[in-house]
Amino acid sequence: MKQSLVAATGVLFGIASFIALISFMTGLNQLLDGLVMNRSPHIRIYNEIRPSDEQPIERAGEYAESQNFVRSVRPRETGQAVRNSAAVIEALRKDPRVMDVAPKVSAPVFYFSGSTQIAGQINGVEPLIEKHLFALQDYVMEGDLRELKNSSNGIFLGKGIADKMMLQCGDIIQVSAAGGDPFVLKVIGILQFGLADVDDSQSYTNLRTAQQLLGVSSSYFTDLQVKLHDISLAPALAREYAQQFRVDTLDIQTANAQFETGTTVRTIISYAVGITLLIVAGFGIYNILNMLIYEKMDSIAILKATGFSGSDVQRIFLSISTMIGVSGGIAGLVVGYGLSAVIDQVPFETQALPTIRTFPVNYNMTYYIIGMLFSLVTTYIAGIFPARKAARIDPVIIIRGK
Repeated sequence: MKQSLVAATGVLFGIASFIALISFMTGLNQLLDGLVMNRSPHIRIYNEIRPSDEQPIERAGEYAESQNFVRSVRPRETGQAVRNSAAVIEALRKDPRVMDVAPKVSAPVFYFSGSTQIAGQINGVEPLIEKHLFALQDYVMEGDLRELKNSSNGIFLGKGIADKMMLQCGDIIQVSAAGGDPFVLKVIGILQFGLADVDDSQSYTNLRTAQQLLGVSSSYFTDLQVKLHDISLAPALAREYAQQFRVDTLDIQTANAQFETGTTVRTIISYAVGITLLIVAGFGIYNILNMLIYEKMDSIAILKATGFSGSDVQRIFLSISTMIGVSGGIAGLVVGYGLSAVIDQVPFETQALPTIRTFPVNYNMTYYIIGMLFSLVTTYIAGIFPARKAARIDPVIIIRGK
């Protein structure tokens, strides 16, 4: 019983360490993914400003046989608006693969407050759609997105802008687009994304306010942000939409390739360390059962002398290893959950992540199932070889030696 208890304790700590580690690491991955992936559309539809593919001189017949060199090529005067945006949005929302579409108006602006002037970017959005698709509410420090939806002159400032201009909710700020007149807006909220470049430059208004600031019509959108039911379809659908609607597209995998690589590497490391712990526990069980055979030679010999077969003895040792796996695995799951709960309560406050108060933990049931299955498999394999050795013991040699 004592040796079995020691072996079960080894399994317990292996499973508990695996559960706590994998829950914490995947929770941390989800947190980091949320900072970038949740704020990124699966497919971005926009109109890229680029030079004309064909220059006028290339159309002249008298120069058809010549080598033409054109310098200082100017971009086409097509603007940044998505062409025929209303029809594109309607078609996308009818696509069963699409969760929803969030239209957006983005433009470089200058923020004025007294003598202070800061260059930045304003984003005109549908607040409730942004809240649903991109969890915008999670980054709100002050204010309510529902007020932004109904306000004709409200603005949510990035925390960096608000701090530099010493503004707070209720204050007035002037915003001017390039070449436009100053537009007076009221600060009704403060946002913090935890990314300095974003917090120091970006702000949010509703779509109509941004369109009025730029002096454009209500059908003017610079971006259509598409969220899919299955993110893995993003690259293929981006190419499909580019051909179908004659627009430029960017899928989330291409836009965040390096970030996804980092997430994959961290996940692999987490699983590798956790599985290593379980394998080490399995070797501990093997050693204990192996030593148990030498200590129980007399008992094994008596069993076989009284009619027990080698397979009966093998089943006894396999039963012991299985009981060690079951009891240690169940106890390990309970302790692992307890450790995860403790980690989940440890304070973790940083200005870069304003909505996070404790360390992130992922309580996915899949990890508990993996831990229990691995416990059973590891202990069973660890018990096979000692059990076979016990089954081959000759009782005559053991009794004669005594």
